[in-house]
Amino acid sequence: MKELRHLNKYLFKYKHLLILGFIFLVISNYFAVWPAKVVRYAIDYVTDSFALYRLFEGGTLGTDLFDQLEMGVLVLGALMILMALLRGFFLFLVRQTIIVMSRKIEFDLKNEIFEQYQNLPLSFYRRNNTGDLMNRISEDVSRVRMYLGPGIMYGINLLVLFPLVIYQMLRVNPELTFYALLPLPVLSISIYFVNNIINKRSEKIQESLSDLSTGVQEAFSGIRVLKAFVREADSTQQFENASETYKYRSLRLTFVNALFFPLIMALIGLSVILTIYIGGNKVINGEITYGNIAEFVIYVNMLTWPVTALGWITSINQRAAASQKRINEFLKEKNDIQSTDDLKKDIAGDLIFDNVSFTYPDSGIEALKNVSFDVKAGQSIAIIGTTGSGKSTIANLMLRLYDTTEGTVSVDDNDIKKYDIPNLRSQMGYVPQDLFLFSDSIRNNIAFGNSNISEDEVFKAAKDADLYDNIIDFPKGFETMLGERGITLSGGQKQRTSIARAIVRNPNILILDDALSAVDTNTENTILNSLSSLMKGRTTVIISHRVSSAKLADKIIVLDEGRIIEQGTNESLLAKDGVYKELYEKQLKQEESSEIQ
Repeated sequence: MKELRHLNKYLFKYKHLLILGFIFLVISNYFAVWPAKVVRYAIDYVTDSFALYRLFEGGTLGTDLFDQLEMGVLVLGALMILMALLRGFFLFLVRQTIIVMSRKIEFDLKNEIFEQYQNLPLSFYRRNNTGDLMNRISEDVSRVRMYLGPGIMYGINLLVLFPLVIYQMLRVNPELTFYALLPLPVLSISIYFVNNIINKRSEKIQESLSDLSTGVQEAFSGIRVLKAFVREADSTQQFENASETYKYRSLRLTFVNALFFPLIMALIGLSVILTIYIGGNKVINGEITYGNIAEFVIYVNMLTWPVTALGWITSINQRAAASQKRINEFLKEKNDIQSTDDLKKDIAGDLIFDNVSFTYPDSGIEALKNVSFDVKAGQSIAIIGTTGSGKSTIANLMLRLYDTTEGTVSVDDNDIKKYDIPNLRSQMGYVPQDLFLFSDSIRNNIAFGNSNISEDEVFKAAKDADLYDNIIDFPKGFETMLGERGITLSGGQKQRTSIARAIVRNPNILILDDALSAVDTNTENTILNSLSSLMKGRTTVIISHRVSSAKLADKIIVLDEGRIIEQGTNESLLAKDGVYKELYEKQLKQEESSEIQ
């Protein structure tokens, strides 16, 4: 139960609902116990009155006695109906307090988990798959809610009802109480062990469901690749295998559940048989009345569900504890990327990398080795290199998605770690290599970085990214809804939308991480010509494997296996007759051959 202590703050927050629910439960159970007494009184009343009526049957007194008997039965019946209605009303209030409380806590807990997800560093998402993240915020939270709602409600109900009923039974006959309750501990223990089996098999089902969700999500996200490589049959087979595992584990659980309810009914029936048999002997001996037997049978049936629920509640608590443990694992995750001074200021854009080395913590890959360069505010720098040379890592360090392993990154002569992170990132425009667009309108995707911008600013950003003409050709223009991950658009259109999203923020530092890789040479030149005016007055970092993208930069560095092997201007690097010139000539030949074709 220690894992569930995390929920105590929410129980305290909604303590008024919990206290009211407890009060309503006590009242509802009070009205649940009384009908048994009324039944006992009614049976004894009818038995005695009918015996008296038989003595005076046929006379005036007999008629009066029968009328009184009818009236008494009607009054007792009305009393039982009234008590049933009152009990139902207070049970309604119980659910409107305790169950509502559980839903409110579920809402708060999901928000807490999602907020934690948002705050965790990028390295966390490299270690965990999306299906598992989704299961913890959905399936695991639902299990915890069962503990907070039905678990607490039936647990309190057991604590309240059991003493009330046992007290009433002992007042009638202690010996009959003993025999009537004899099978119930066996019932509770049996349910506990059966529920343990159910719990373990449910865990296996949960694992299968997580694997199934992850597989389906990957299949949907990569549907283009699946179709392009004609792997639909393999994908279907993998889904069938995962479904088969899920089905097998579900059927094993169904088998246990099939034994569960007959066990309950058999032990309940045994308790009723003992009550009638022992009670019948006591009626013969004159120790109790017929009404007492009926009263005891009602009491036994009243206790059956709470005792049965004891094992069920234990299972709910175990499953909730297991789920909360999984949730706590992520809630306890710490984001080591924190601001040291919470510095909030407008940045000019001076950028310095001083002997920066970086090793990815999850893979151990050394991406950068003693990288040093500087960019003055308003200048531009191009970072050129082949795949895996460490170009994108530089962008990640500038955005503080990661922190350096060695060395420092400085902005305006301040260590980047001193800045308030949201404040710093809000002054940067970033076009990632791995493009991502939301399932929303094109306008909202462009305005994503700044929701307060005007329509004219959105249009201007689209024009600067050479996207405007494409958008107005769509039937709904800027209100065109994009599919998941922007699947409605072509690769080049997605890339240009991402560029428009970055420049619409009017950032002081603009980072283009291979932003033109999906566009052709003509479109690249058009966008670069537009960007040349946008780059004036702001620090621009152009990361690319294309030499053509580096032409506009004031300074160029060439990376290879995480080290700077060349740096200078476009002209000076061409004059060196080194790696840069080799890349330049190779790509120039490729462009010429593509134009000929």
